[in-house]
Amino acid sequence: MMKQQTIEEFITSLSSKSPVPGGGGASALGGAIGSSLGSMVGNLTIGKKKYAAVQEDIQLLLEKLSNNTEELLLLMDKDAAAFEPLSKAYSLPKETEEEKLQKEQIMEEALYQASLVPLEIMEKAYEGILLQEELSEKGTRIAISDVAVGVMFLRSALLGAFINVQINTKSMKNRELANQLNQRTEKLRQIGVEKADAIFEQITLQLQ
Repeated sequence: MMKQQTIEEFITSLSSKSPVPGGGGASALGGAIGSSLGSMVGNLTIGKKKYAAVQEDIQLLLEKLSNNTEELLLLMDKDAAAFEPLSKAYSLPKETEEEKLQKEQIMEEALYQASLVPLEIMEKAYEGILLQEELSEKGTRIAISDVAVGVMFLRSALLGAFINVQINTKSMKNRELANQLNQRTEKLRQIGVEKADAIFEQITLQLQ
């Protein structure tokens, strides 16, 4: 599993000509790092008298951030597993009409399945951004900059996953299904980027 690799091992794999890990796995990892930064801020807030009124809220946030991090880490491997059938499909023969039809059908399903995982990464990244929003309001001020950094990691994860959906749906023959996926991801991209940027700007103003 990729999440069990050292940082150096993952970077080496990412740098190689192997198709996995790729942009999807890197996006998921970036999102996990973002949520982990949120957890750090939450843990720095727990037990502080100044934040006694929000201790229960922070504890709940920590649980949700931990789950979000774990889910994003698992999506690194899930993304690689979803890409494997697509990679194999590209190599299928297409000499005869029967082979062409079979390849087209297999490719279509593989492209669809390969789109679903980055869509899930987008959903988890957006979920992480919303958790950081609450943390930006209730977390310790001494580490508020780390919330901003975490939000930007999650924003990058969302956009990275978005473009991975786009490259797959572009090749799909079923344009109705492709457009449905594109509409879902475009909406997530818009609201996610808008929310992340607003959080970042708010924190930036607090530090001026």
